[in-house]
Amino acid sequence: MNSSSRRRRFAALFTAIAMSATAVACTPRPDTGEDVLEDFFGALAAGDVAGAAELTDHAATARKDLDAAWNGLSAETLEAEIGEVRGDGGRTTAEVTLDWDLAGDREWLYDTTFHLTKSDSRWAVRWSPSALHPRLGNNQHPELRRIPAPRASVVGSDGASLLEPGTVHRVVLDRSAVPDVQGAVNRIATVVNNGMPKDDEGRQAATVDARAVGPRAAGGSGPFSVVVLPADAPAEVRDELASLPGVSVNDEAAMVRPDPGFAPELMSRVERVVSDDVSGGDGWNIVAANPDGGVLASLHSVAPEVRPAIRASVSKSVQDAAQRAVDLRPEAEVMLVAVRPSSGEVLAVAQTRKADEKGDLALMGQYPPGSTFKIVTAAAGMDHLDLDPGSTVPCPGTMTLGPRVVTNYNGSGVGNTSLNDAFARSCNTTFADISHRMEPGELQSEAKLFGLGVDYRIAGLDTITGSVSDGSDEAERIDAGYGQGFDLASPFGMAMVSATVAAGRVPTPTLVPQAGTWASAHPEPLDPATVEHLRTVMRSVVTSGTATAIAGRGEVYGKTGEAEVSGGSHAWFTGWRDDIAFATLIVHGGGSEHAVSVTDAFLANLDEQADPAPVG
Repeated sequence: MNSSSRRRRFAALFTAIAMSATAVACTPRPDTGEDVLEDFFGALAAGDVAGAAELTDHAATARKDLDAAWNGLSAETLEAEIGEVRGDGGRTTAEVTLDWDLAGDREWLYDTTFHLTKSDSRWAVRWSPSALHPRLGNNQHPELRRIPAPRASVVGSDGASLLEPGTVHRVVLDRSAVPDVQGAVNRIATVVNNGMPKDDEGRQAATVDARAVGPRAAGGSGPFSVVVLPADAPAEVRDELASLPGVSVNDEAAMVRPDPGFAPELMSRVERVVSDDVSGGDGWNIVAANPDGGVLASLHSVAPEVRPAIRASVSKSVQDAAQRAVDLRPEAEVMLVAVRPSSGEVLAVAQTRKADEKGDLALMGQYPPGSTFKIVTAAAGMDHLDLDPGSTVPCPGTMTLGPRVVTNYNGSGVGNTSLNDAFARSCNTTFADISHRMEPGELQSEAKLFGLGVDYRIAGLDTITGSVSDGSDEAERIDAGYGQGFDLASPFGMAMVSATVAAGRVPTPTLVPQAGTWASAHPEPLDPATVEHLRTVMRSVVTSGTATAIAGRGEVYGKTGEAEVSGGSHAWFTGWRDDIAFATLIVHGGGSEHAVSVTDAFLANLDEQADPAPVG
């Protein structure tokens, strides 16, 4: 591209304000050569750098310097304001303000001084780069440089660093430089798959599936990105890759994980959400550069915008504690979700590898909630039947209700008892009776007050809370009361139920709070009396009911559940302690005591982190 075509990108603007402006119009202007300076800027206004240069005393040098300035600055327009002009008839000095409009809505405004000389009755601009800027020397020109903004870090809700600015290594194959693309991919795969270390669980941070990558690479020409290696990829692996024909290993700025093995799936989701927000606005610098691009001085600088750390809801301490707890049962599909009731922050989503094989079971899996659903049924009885923890309710071992014969676990019963005792014992007959007395739709509406049946679009997470029958069928309504029949919930959904009791209203769940969450409904807060009653009965489950095994873990509130399914039963436990609500599920885990045991380990892990054993 020649200089004249480049200059089509700008239009210089010119404004002259002579000191004689206050004089009457008929006063003759002194011969200072100011009209030549005006013509000089007028030529620039017309895009005529060559014409402007001809008005100087060194046209060739001026043209080269002016071209270098416009191109180096990526200038779009230039406004020149002539201020004080002083002359003696042979030499003139003019104070000028230059206002450059640069690419990207940048502006560079400063004062400089132009000199003119008169020779053989002809005025000319004395050319020197210092006319463009006082700090420019010979063979120097101004040049715009970008100052990349530093990336923000991502911290968890407990303050732990989850993502930090760093460097990854992209392995690129130049397909035009190798005779056999598939063979080259095979060689890359061999180096990566054999050389990258594995973590304690046998997982590798980067692998290459040559059979999948090879055909994609062979379908084109030029550079092809084969794999991205993490920041801590061994130097010997990178060196061996770089020695392969047609292969280069390029360093790239990226967000890296201080603990690569920490919740990889959950961290990938966080990374996707924050990817557009970790970079602040770039700064810029105008430098005095020589023809080779070397920087000799800084003429102007605008600092980049530094973004504050981005907060994710994930708590490293809670996630670690949850993962260690579920991994006690590696042979089973075990999952645990933890949510902060006060804020809705999703603190942890932990699954065993067996569960991972089937997808996001903790967030989206739909299972009958069993007796954990009695939290909702008890609330419905309080809201619609004026029940409270001291109310007398039936708890026989077996009870006929409409078309159903409902039986308690092992057929045990105590006859009439208090609602508090029936909840602690988890009497199916009691809660089947309560739901049978509900009007169609009432139990379903009550469930939504706890977030169950509400759809959430959480930035970074796909979730399904669950669903409850409208109860128009009498048998379905009876079964729903104790979490069977058509009742379905995910561990995430049941964690939301417990978080609602703890907070008194449904918290809005989030993964990256600043990214927000959409909800299909925003339920009203629970009745304060209902909240207090539910807290009473859920505490009794731990102090005197079906979850006494966890009573030593502090002030825990909860509800056990054993959901009968074909081939066995699912083990559930949900509740909260302090500001952490949780739901634990073991698919086909048998009795609820097994879910209580995993939750007990979870709380023990948290306690161990909060109060580590003394050293020595």
